[in-house]
Amino acid sequence: MISPRRIAVIGRVFPKSFKSSPLLRAWLHRLDRSGVRFRLRHRWMGWDQGGEIIVEGPSGPITLRIDAVVLALGGASWPKLGSNGAWVGILEKSGIVIAPLRPANCGFIVNWSEIFRDRFEGQPLKRVTLTFGGKTVRGEVLITRDGLEGGGMYALSEPLREAIAASGKAVLTIALRPDMSAAELQKRLEVPRGKQSLSNVLRKTAKLSPVAIGLLHEAAASASEKLSAMSAAALAELINAVPVRLVATAPLEGAISTAGGIAFDEIDANFMLRWRPGIFVAGEMLDWEAPTGGYLLQACFSTGAAAGRGVLAWLRDADAPAEQDQNSS
Repeated sequence: MISPRRIAVIGRVFPKSFKSSPLLRAWLHRLDRSGVRFRLRHRWMGWDQGGEIIVEGPSGPITLRIDAVVLALGGASWPKLGSNGAWVGILEKSGIVIAPLRPANCGFIVNWSEIFRDRFEGQPLKRVTLTFGGKTVRGEVLITRDGLEGGGMYALSEPLREAIAASGKAVLTIALRPDMSAAELQKRLEVPRGKQSLSNVLRKTAKLSPVAIGLLHEAAASASEKLSAMSAAALAELINAVPVRLVATAPLEGAISTAGGIAFDEIDANFMLRWRPGIFVAGEMLDWEAPTGGYLLQACFSTGAAAGRGVLAWLRDADAPAEQDQNSS
């Protein structure tokens, strides 16, 4: 999967394949060789009154006496794959503080007109910039039947989500030609149209795609204006500052990742639950939010490694008194 030469020259790893399945198979093979036992189709159900782990399997509940446990149960954004947030209620019953689970790296709902929705659903806005709350990102967004999705939206999902939670809406600004100044756009738009339609003028002079032109019409209609009645200056300004009113986040189960989770005050420096000795947590269960999928994976790996080291330290400390007793005897 990896080219050793490229690693040696620049110190970075370049995979030969971008599929995750070969990497997963390699991990599973390594764990198998290390003696790890897998119990598939089992669900963690919490603890019994004696503090022992309860697992629901195909044959019913099983009680396990385990020295240390690492819980890495994910968020709630992939319910079909098991990350459904069912662990929240179990931990809350134990008195553990958990911030509400919310969508992160997610799409947003826009009340498109029926005409715009039917014509442009599934089409991308390419090479645009998105601005909200003083932050601007460049990327691509996709028009969905219910709103907007894409990498550009994911980068702004946290402030957009919080604004919607606070006031019920967030107005996102989209620049359709971010590399062209308003003065240059205005100059191009002031050229006599002749018999050309406005859409043709926008396509030829401003190099706008049909979906971009449709978005301009949508914005003008929302302001009770007609695009054809706008001056060249006003139209140039609108092209690089199209307001889009977001009214809600897309459902959590469709998000890339999950915000919220176990409060960091509930764990110690080794990622162990303070009120459940021997129980460690990692990944999206914790109350943090990644700006992209790459950072999400890195943080999950890192917290998992930290929890693993915490387990080793916990087991060493547990064995220490027994060793001291043997030495003293």
